[in-house]
Amino acid sequence: MWIYEKKLEYPVKIKHPNLQIANIVVSQLGGPDGELGASMRYLHQRYSCPNAKISGILTDVGIEDINCAFM
Repeated sequence: MWIYEKKLEYPVKIKHPNLQIANIVVSQLGGPDGELGASMRYLHQRYSCPNAKISGILTDVGIEDINCAFM
């Protein structure tokens, strides 16, 4: 069993919000050319790959991109 607690790992206090920087960050995470979009493409391609070794490589690259997107 697990308990879901909706809280941040690190406390965040934004003193001066900057909309331009926020737009850049959002586009890099979820935009068509961002890390999250790239990782989803790698993970999607792994399911249609006939070669098991290449499928494993696509999985590793996709997971690494997800890690980069959220670090």
